[in-house]
Amino acid sequence: ADILLKATNVDGIYSSDPSKDSSATKYDHLRFDEVLEKNLAVMDAASVALCREHNMPIEVFDGTQPGQITAAGLGNATGTRVDTGGKRC
Repeated sequence: ADILLKATNVDGIYSSDPSKDSSATKYDHLRFDEVLEKNLAVMDAASVALCREHNMPIEVFDGTQPGQITAAGLGNATGTRVDTGGKRC
């Protein structure tokens, strides 16, 4: 696989739970290390570390919205990309 697609019920990764914190900030792009350092609860730390180890980007997107799974598969998701910090593909 070239990428891990993570469908959630929100449109990406936020600084805190947007359903509980109206001031939560959405991240468009994060490095693996930032997800781990900030303890962002997108998925368990071991999974993030494995993706980092194998240089496999993670795309987090809202799977409840029509067309988002296809968009993510084509590289056009509007969620959050997690990778080594290079330019977004």
